[in-house]
Amino acid sequence: MTDPHLRSVISERRQLINLAYRLLGSLAEAEDVVQETYLRWYALPERQRQEVAAPGAWLTTVASRICLDLLGSARARRERYVGEWIPEPLPDRSEWLGGPSPADPADRVTLDESISMAFLVVLDSMTPAERVAFVLHDVFRYSFAEVAEIVGRTPAACRQLASSARRRIRTAQGPSGTRHAEVIRDFKRAWETQDIETLIGLLDPNATATADSGGLAPAFLHPINGGERIARAWIEIAARSPEVRLLERTVNGQPGLVAQLADTIVSVYAFDIADNRITRIWAIRNPEKLSLWAAD
Repeated sequence: MTDPHLRSVISERRQLINLAYRLLGSLAEAEDVVQETYLRWYALPERQRQEVAAPGAWLTTVASRICLDLLGSARARRERYVGEWIPEPLPDRSEWLGGPSPADPADRVTLDESISMAFLVVLDSMTPAERVAFVLHDVFRYSFAEVAEIVGRTPAACRQLASSARRRIRTAQGPSGTRHAEVIRDFKRAWETQDIETLIGLLDPNATATADSGGLAPAFLHPINGGERIARAWIEIAARSPEVRLLERTVNGQPGLVAQLADTIVSVYAFDIADNRITRIWAIRNPEKLSLWAAD
């Protein structure tokens, strides 16, 4: 018998991918979560599926709980990870798979403020419960009663979790600037010409640079702190790899850079900017996190 909920169930895929990516910071893991969610749906007896009044709510609840379990085990997995862990970077939707009409699931993630690298990094610093409560309520607009049902806590406890997460977000956010793309373009030009003075001027004195290679590509293992130290490190990178091309690309909805070697994207750079100076650089070098990125 055909599943009467089939159309509504399939239509929830976009929402589930969006949710799971924000919770886990990995599109690959988000896809696995959604697949597992659908497997659990179709593992239900047919009569039980027909009795579900709101399949979308059922799917969201299951996906959120799977993510909550994964977040709970992430600490142990991160301890085995070589170097720093950074969320998987996403290209602009029009750049996914090199075409204007991206294939599933690449077009499933809506690029907005809640998917910027800075936002995802702050989410990653939260406890699993904080992260789930905040994303479900503040990003996806679920009521605290609905969030409580999903995370297994009281609505009041979920309100406190979201409030705590909100404070973390506010603390991490600096003053906004209006020259984001221009600053990145100037940084690219100075990096290519090895103009260290300009690089230093574009970087906040207290800037931090973090690289993620997973031990699968050359990269500095620990964050570099200080604008001048970062500038000197980036000059060394340019001197070591003169054959690498730098390209301006959209990274998680924000202006960023990619490094292309021959026909392969070998690095993706995301930035955070305040008062028109770069405060954070995230360099993703792990090739397993660059599968969506196609060279020009």
